[in-house]
Amino acid sequence: MISTPKHDFDVLVIGGGPAGCAVSTVLAQQGRRVAVLEKQPRRRYSVGESLIPFCYDALDRMGLNGQLEGAPFSFPKHSVQFASIEGKVSRSFYFFQHTDHPRAKTWQVVRAEFDKLLRDNAEEKGVQFFEQTRARELLYGDDGEVVGVRANDPAGYEMTFKAKVTVDATGRDTFAQSRLGWRVPDKKLKKMAIWTYFEGATRDDGYDEGTTTIAYLPNKGWFWNIPLPNDRVSVGLVGDKDSLFDESKDLGEIFEREVAKQGWLRGRLENARQTDEYRVTSEFSYRSRHCATDGLVLIGDAFSFLDPVFSSGVYFALTSGVMAADAIDAALEADDVSAGRFAEYGEAFRKQMEPMRKLVYAFYDDGFSFGKFLKEHPDLRPQVTDVLIGDLERDYEEGLFRTMSDFADLPEPLEHGRPAALEATKTKQD
Repeated sequence: MISTPKHDFDVLVIGGGPAGCAVSTVLAQQGRRVAVLEKQPRRRYSVGESLIPFCYDALDRMGLNGQLEGAPFSFPKHSVQFASIEGKVSRSFYFFQHTDHPRAKTWQVVRAEFDKLLRDNAEEKGVQFFEQTRARELLYGDDGEVVGVRANDPAGYEMTFKAKVTVDATGRDTFAQSRLGWRVPDKKLKKMAIWTYFEGATRDDGYDEGTTTIAYLPNKGWFWNIPLPNDRVSVGLVGDKDSLFDESKDLGEIFEREVAKQGWLRGRLENARQTDEYRVTSEFSYRSRHCATDGLVLIGDAFSFLDPVFSSGVYFALTSGVMAADAIDAALEADDVSAGRFAEYGEAFRKQMEPMRKLVYAFYDDGFSFGKFLKEHPDLRPQVTDVLIGDLERDYEEGLFRTMSDFADLPEPLEHGRPAALEATKTKQD
């Protein structure tokens, strides 16, 4: 269709989820003209309902701390616990035991309402949203730098958006990765997830009512159990595709078969009513070959996705958004948005992901048990909890992971993820 007039901004963000809202809000607070293109309507379903404590810092930068307290879509979360196949529950990893700070309490959230809060807040800070607007292709300048995108509005009309910096916050759609051939899978972390929702499930009492539970299954499969407001609970099954689908392709049959194997969860759901359909996705972990090129920055899941066992997704989305915003603001101030300006951002984000990635690898290691590990090394329990809560700027190599490597096969840090020199960027799209 005929193109509409082009729109020009300092920063163009593709994607209005947590990562996109974080980067756009912080940049707008710094006086930048920011637009967000979001293909979905303002309220949209999303999984990933469990926050971790260090989300506090990014939410604070966005001016949102305090707004989750008592919100109808949030439920207090004070800890994480693990349930064995037989139904024995671990000691809870209480956040308050490791940080004397308001972040010691975090939240389980209904994502449609949480994401709407983020978008509304971004608009209040001056961000301009173009909703139900789908980005189609990257636009390039004379020197090969990214200068914006071509998109379609809700009616299908073509729109051109130009900006000094374009940010890919499209999550697992990986808009730029897909077009530039940058996707690199983390081959040992190839899982499937099937999930649904229940009402009337048994809950813990009082302080523990909002606890996230990770319930083990044979062959390193697991369930998440996330209590939500209004007596709802999110329950998800994660495992290897071949193992999950070896006897049946019916999602309900697979889910019920695995619940029957999990003593703790079976008891919790005994009198519960399923209130939603079964949903399924491939939880394949990956990281982009590059975090940026000239005029383009990748954040959140658009840069890297890590297995969700420890609920780190929203944390990495928000935190990378804030980190990238500071790097972009400095680049704009210097009038230099070349790839090298984002090297420090990429390095900091990669370093934050590695401790959580090591813990995920340990979780899936056939010979590893957190219970056995902490029984032999109770002094390391605080460090395990510190990683779980998102305190990821610290160095855990000498203490926690050097010891843990005697119990599990831990990965070396991924080398890719640095900015791309202009010549490394693939040819322009057709």
